[in-house]
Amino acid sequence: MSQLSEPTPPVQSATGDLQPAELRASNADRERVANALHEAAAEGRISLDELDVRLNQVYAAKTYAELQPLTRDLPALGTAHQWTPEASPPPVVPVLPPSSQGVAIMSSFKRAGQWTVPEKFECFAFWGGGVVDLREAVFTSSTVTIRAAAIMGGIEIIAPEFATVHVTGLGIMGGFDDSATAQGAPGAPVIIVTGFAFWGGVSVKRRATKAEVERRRLERKRLKAERRTHDDD
Repeated sequence: MSQLSEPTPPVQSATGDLQPAELRASNADRERVANALHEAAAEGRISLDELDVRLNQVYAAKTYAELQPLTRDLPALGTAHQWTPEASPPPVVPVLPPSSQGVAIMSSFKRAGQWTVPEKFECFAFWGGGVVDLREAVFTSSTVTIRAAAIMGGIEIIAPEFATVHVTGLGIMGGFDDSATAQGAPGAPVIIVTGFAFWGGVSVKRRATKAEVERRRLERKRLKAERRTHDDD
């Protein structure tokens, strides 16, 4: 009667160790790959949906062999260009003609999305309201001055949270909120808001961009997946 053949042993190197791809990946290895994927998404190399899919695969990976394909089509780790706060931002080429003013007289106006903001922008609201959202705006200058006048109306100005904001407006029987005044990141745009509010109000807020909100959401999801992986280990 023939004997059963013995199981084939795993492929080993000359030193008797498993091949590198077969070795177990550490938490630091998974974190390094996750950081590279976040950087690739920020640079537009992969979409946010693809980032989400790959991150799920990262934290489910057990070996190097499972991690390697996730960055195979991306630049080598650490070689992609990184923005440094000390460096001057590259000049921005306007993608649309700039909008220099917004007027609401018993009506409303809104500037939001990827609109081109000039060096000086004026807005006026009388028995109406307006919104000036700069989070996704294309800046033509490192310093933007917004002059807002609200008479029995309201104007809301939304600045990206990384920008430097100075509010110097005056409220007369109205409000001109200066709570958003703060120093931003080095090299970030400077936004100066001035003007007045009479029986009305001008509010200035700092908020994260949509991309940053999405990044934070994915970061929370990544941390949750990482904790789940730790629990499984």
